[in-house]
Amino acid sequence: MTMATSPSGADDVFDQFLAERGHDVTDAGWERTYNKKQCPECGGVHDTAATDCTVCGWSPHR
Repeated sequence: MTMATSPSGADDVFDQFLAERGHDVTDAGWERTYNKKQCPECGGVHDTAATDCTVCGWSPHR
């Protein structure tokens, strides 16, 4: 049995609902600390070439 996925417009409606109530709905990205990238989820510090967090597995593309 497969799970049904929501239509892409449903995410927009949900984001609008949250934004109207003061929530930040922008996609998270790497935080920059000097010449390093810092994971916004766990705070792990990585080289600037990092694409995923090796500490918690976070990726800006998810």
